[in-house]
Amino acid sequence: MRVAKWGNSLAVRLPAGVVEVLELKEGDQIEIHIAGRREFAIGRDNSRQKAMERIRALRRPLPPGFYFDREAANGR
Repeated sequence: MRVAKWGNSLAVRLPAGVVEVLELKEGDQIEIHIAGRREFAIGRDNSRQKAMERIRALRRPLPPGFYFDREAANGR
């Protein structure tokens, strides 16, 4: 891999083998961790999935007769 300039940042192009193994596609979020003095590890960013799991764990039943009106909530 080679480091390249991209605007004011630096970028690394991922080899096709890494993309295949991680099943990545354009727009996916990834995490890069420092694995050693001159090494790093790449993995999928699961923070969104973990947040949704925490939200689902807090799910409570709505009161009887509850109705949500998006237009009224947004003052339209």
